[in-house]
This record gives sequence, structure tokens and C-alpha cells, in this order.
Amino acid sequence: MRIVLRLGGSVLASPINTDLIGKYAKIVQTLQQHNELVVVVGGGNLAREFIDIAKKLCLEEKDQDEIAISISRVFAQLFLKKIGSIGDIKIALTLEDVNNCLNKGKIVVMGGLRPGITTDAVAALVAKHIQANMIIKGTNQDGVYTKDPKKHNDAIKLDTLSYTDLSGILKENKHKAGIHQIVDPEAIKILKNGSIRLIIVNGFNPNNILVAAKGEKIGTKIS
Repeated sequence: MRIVLRLGGSVLASPINTDLIGKYAKIVQTLQQHNELVVVVGGGNLAREFIDIAKKLCLEEKDQDEIAISISRVFAQLFLKKIGSIGDIKIALTLEDVNNCLNKGKIVVMGGLRPGITTDAVAALVAKHIQANMIIKGTNQDGVYTKDPKKHNDAIKLDTLSYTDLSGILKENKHKAGIHQIVDPEAIKILKNGSIRLIIVNGFNPNNILVAAKGEKIGTKIS
């Protein structure tokens, strides 16, 4: 099975959680035993801080995105170094790099890809490119809710929903530098007409990734 694992910056990098990075290194080692794996790492609050700095410098949105991509790639490099020889010798910077790494039997690790998309959309593009079976995203929520659970006590977690329904729930429907919601709108556009499942789980418990990979009920499944 081919799996794209999307590790949210809200989990690993806001603030930087070295203990959790270590636990995820063990999780991907377990997953690799029976799966081909691509790991896409986000830049979290640090990336957004640098976007704010870029805005204050009156830099264009494309430049803001490029700076955020650089931050995500630093975290990706940290993770790649931590997993050691089961990963490639460098982070993937292109879809061709992804192919080359998988052909070598290695775990692919990458951050941002290009301006105009977040690491959610990178995960979606990669999943579509390699015809992955699923994307599992570890984030700072237990799944997708009808409303923002941090702001609304009556928010209800959804076990399953379609990509079309997800678009109706989310606040933003187009990309902007520093966008921060549970799934990026550009990722939804990429995935909505295909057959790739997206499973959202609480990333603060790395074992949730293994549960999702086994097809057991957890988080929110989007298809």
C-alpha cells in the first residue's frame, strides 16, 4: 500500500516537539515494513511568523510562500536525519525526486513544493502523482468538526464526509500565504474528483497513524 503521511506543523513545530519527532520516526519505521511511504512535514507557527515578517517588509505573497517553504524544508530535513538510513539522503524537492526515492525503497521526506500551495496541497499532489491509497494527516484536532471546536462548545465531530461537504464547512476556499485551517482548500480541489481517502487524526498521539493505516475507525475519513 502507498501512504502519504502529512505531519502538521501544529503538532511537530508549534512549539518544536523533539520528543514527538522521535516517536514519529519510530512510527514511520513500523509503517515502512508493509507500505511505501511519503512524509510531508509542515512549518507550523515558525513558518507563519516568517510570513508575517515578510508581510511587514512588504514582500509579495509569492515571496512569503517561498520563505514558508524554506521553513517547512528545515523541519523536513530534521525529520529525515532522525529516521536515518530508511530515508533518502536528501529531502525531496520535486515530484521526480519522490519517484526516485520510492524506486530505491526509501521513505520520502519533504516540506513545501512551490508557492501558491500549502503542505496539505503538496501531500495531495504527491498522493495523486504516485496513486497513493490514502493520505493520513496528523493535526491538532481529533478530526473534522461542524464548527471550530476551539470557539464553539456545540461543535460536533464528523466520522465521515465527502470532499464537497468539507468545502462547505471550511472558512477559506482559496489559498493565501499563512492559511491555517484543518485542510487547505487547494488540497480539496486536487482530491475531490479522485479516489484517494484523506483521514484526519489527532497527531499528538502518533499511534493514531497506525490505527488509521490499518483501516480502523478513527478521526474523520474524507472521500
